[in-house]
Order: sequence, then structure tokens, then C-alpha cells
Amino acid sequence: MRFTVKIWRQKNARAEGRLVTYDVPDISAETSLLEMLDILNGRLISKGEEPIAFDHDCREGICGACSLVINGVPHGPDPNITTCQLHMRRFKDGDTITVEPFRAKAFPLIRDLVTDRSALDRIMQAGGYISVATGNAPDANSTPVSKPESDRAFDAAACVGCGACVAVCKNASAMLFVAAKVGQFAHLPQGQPERKERALKMMAAMEAEGFGGCTNTYECEKTCPKGISVRFIAELNRDYIVAALTEEPKAVVPG
Repeated sequence: MRFTVKIWRQKNARAEGRLVTYDVPDISAETSLLEMLDILNGRLISKGEEPIAFDHDCREGICGACSLVINGVPHGPDPNITTCQLHMRRFKDGDTITVEPFRAKAFPLIRDLVTDRSALDRIMQAGGYISVATGNAPDANSTPVSKPESDRAFDAAACVGCGACVAVCKNASAMLFVAAKVGQFAHLPQGQPERKERALKMMAAMEAEGFGGCTNTYECEKTCPKGISVRFIAELNRDYIVAALTEEPKAVVPG
């Protein structure tokens, strides 16, 4: 197969970027899009040209590092996949494919197709955990969890933190990400002691990072590689309102 690939090239955050067109022949239909970029990079290096910078890690659809916008859609046209799971058989021989980085104020571009998505990590650090004593693992039967609640917790925990929900949202909102990370604990007894505080802290961190607000267009759910439901956004909004109205302020000890 032969493709015309338009790829965003930008030397650094301060440089002016542009789409550069490459002719990419002799590509197997079974090649993934990331493997196609590897092949293209090998050809560029052999000609003494600068290879294309892009993120990747596991290439098994479980890390979310391969954050690319393919023909205007984060991770590409197929539902419930990450970029590394997109294969060239999805396109027709002779197609033109446009590859760009995730674009959001909170995801500053580093180089070419690589963006800094550490804002999501800082949101997690603000409250995406439970503060429990470490030590031996508790007996599984000592903390009963109903099957429906455990299923909902697992559904939320499926989020890989790729940021596709941000990239597709017209407001660059991270609400689906935050909702999933709050929701995975909201449905478990271990997450109840800090439930209110978690919602307040992670929502505040999201706003501080410069993400936009949610206006319920549901594009995030459609684009999410793990199919995270917008139901978790509704749950997060409920938890946030309850927490804002009932959470007692922390005591301040005079210095």
C-alpha cells in the first residue's frame, strides 16, 4: 500500500510548526500506524533527515502514550482503540492521512507530535489515591463490595489517562478523565473516607491546570479508547456539589 502522510513538524514549543507531506510506499496493510511512522523515520534517517518525534510505550493499547490525532480524530477513526491499535488496513491504498498532536492549552507541545500531558499527573497527585495504612493485603472477604458497584469501579478504572477526551472536546475539558479517576474510588468502600475531599481537590487542580469546562457534547465518551461513560461526569458533579456544601474547612494552625 502507498499513502500520502501529512505530519505536523515543529522543532520546539517556540518554533513555528507546519504540516509536512511525505510519500510513504510499500506499507503492509497489517502494519500499525505507529509502525508506519517507524518505517518512515527509518527512511528519513537513511537520507540524513530529522526523524519525526512521537510518543509511544506499550503498543498494546493499555498505556495511552500514543496520543495522536488522525484525520481530525484522537487515536483515529476506529472506536475504543488507542493509536497503536490502528492498522493501515483501516485506510485505502492511496489515501491521504493527516497526523497531528493533541491540541489543548494544558497540553503544551514539546516537539513534532509530542505534547506535555503531565497536567493529568498533577491532577492525580491532588487526590487520585486513597490514604490507607500499608502492610499485608487485607482479606478479600473482609470488605464486601457488591457486584454492581465493583463493576462500576472497574469501568472507571479502565481509564488509561491518554487525554483523548481533552483533545476532542471543544473546551479542552478534562472532566471525563477526572470523573473516571474520582469514580473508581467512589464506588468502593476504601474510597469513602476521602470522597468529598478528593472531588474538591481534583476539580480544583483541573481548573488550575487550565482545562475548560464540560458542556455535555458527549464527544469525550465517543472518542475514549476505553469507552468511559459520561455517567461518571454526572456522578462527579453530584459529589462536587455535595462536598462544596458540606465539607468542613481544614483548621489552620497559627505559625
